[in-house]
Amino acid sequence: MAENKESLLSKQNDLYYENCPGCKVEKRKAENPNLPWLHFFFIWIITLSSSLPISSIFPFLYYMVRGFGIAKREEDVSFYAGFEGSAFMVGRTLTAIIWGMVADRYGRKPVMILSTLSVVIFNTMFGLSTNYWMALVSRFLLGAFCGTLGPMRAYATEVSRREHQALGVAMMTSSWGIGLVIGPALGGYLAQPADKFPSVFSQDSIFGRFPYFLVSLVLSIFSFGVFILCFWLPETLHRHDVHGKTQVQPHDIEGADKEKLLNGDGDNSHTWFSLLRNWPLMSTIIVYCVFQLHDMAYIEIFSLWTVSPRTVGGLSLATEDVGQALAVAGIGLLFCQLLLYPVLERKLGPITVSRVGAVLSISLLASYPFFVNLKGTTLSIVVDLASAAKNVLSVSITTGLFLLQNRAVNQHQRGAANGLSLGIMSFCKAIGPALAGTLLSWAQTRQTATFLPGTHMVFFLLNVVEFVGFLMTFKPFLTQPAHEFC
Repeated sequence: MAENKESLLSKQNDLYYENCPGCKVEKRKAENPNLPWLHFFFIWIITLSSSLPISSIFPFLYYMVRGFGIAKREEDVSFYAGFEGSAFMVGRTLTAIIWGMVADRYGRKPVMILSTLSVVIFNTMFGLSTNYWMALVSRFLLGAFCGTLGPMRAYATEVSRREHQALGVAMMTSSWGIGLVIGPALGGYLAQPADKFPSVFSQDSIFGRFPYFLVSLVLSIFSFGVFILCFWLPETLHRHDVHGKTQVQPHDIEGADKEKLLNGDGDNSHTWFSLLRNWPLMSTIIVYCVFQLHDMAYIEIFSLWTVSPRTVGGLSLATEDVGQALAVAGIGLLFCQLLLYPVLERKLGPITVSRVGAVLSISLLASYPFFVNLKGTTLSIVVDLASAAKNVLSVSITTGLFLLQNRAVNQHQRGAANGLSLGIMSFCKAIGPALAGTLLSWAQTRQTATFLPGTHMVFFLLNVVEFVGFLMTFKPFLTQPAHEFC
């Protein structure tokens, strides 16, 4: 431990600036070997506020779109719902790289402040939507201004010592995953409150006229509290003013690479476009995006499939049941990511953990079409457990890929690198719900087909995508850098 501390202090003393926020973080890391729980709290709470609105709409999306009256047939509801589910990711696709570059230029903290404020504004706007197109635009703007995830990935590694980075990233991914299950849980329980709780909410009240506003209101209030907390967020970006220019920070760069950057002749190796030539980074991003395409399609299909009538191959569950299933998934995710994942990552490595997660996920999804043979309490228990297991496996896969991405670039590229990753991933997630909604709508019309009838075809195709991602985790496609940045 003493040797590790001495090494960190040696790096830090190479170039330390008293008024640089990044240097202060490096000094704290060098002098304090303990876990940075305060920083982990900021990571957890900010990530949670960004993830809650993303999937909170899925339990009631089917009913919301049907209520707008845009679909002419029952089978068309999933089709339109898919596009509304994609709007958020379309917006984020267009702006993710820009937010990453802003975070590299002006800092992680300003991006967090602006992004959490945007959640308050556009999520409230969505809850007050009066037609399909207003809801679509609101979700698009919510995604376009939500620039938190990319910079937060960088922040999670920058604020942690090397031995704590897995836990720091797991803290972020667990919060993200929990948000993706608590959000639907809130959406399931709080949607249409005037129908569910007539003694509390009148049909003539704002919650009766806007049956999905209560969900948005609760999430917006929480995000506003996080917005206030962001002003106390410690900045990690280094600001070294040398002769009127910002000096690239050297603390995670070794040897000749460090000399090049400090002398200013790195052959443009630290420019944004060099990211595209960084194959260890790009291969990891591509693999990550394949898994994210699968996960977003799965969330859309699961939410629509579970509430669809049994006559079209669904489970005929209520929004409360779907919310409960996803809430149970959050409990398992919290336990596994914070207690189990860091241990597995140290013993097996992030790539092996991702591979095992993919194999187990394929096996689990193959059983989903047979859930229609269950009823009552048995069905609820099986759906809850399957949802929990699938969510834990999905987040375990992405956590390892997060670590590989951030270790493939230096700090002044991490915002842009994560923005690039987020932009490509958001595109995959944007087409995911649209494709998933169209696929489910088509599958529901072929219940009597000879080959993979109904939802059997849906989950088979999901497994094909997961298997492609699994194959891409092997060489020669996925490669690791010769030198990993801390």
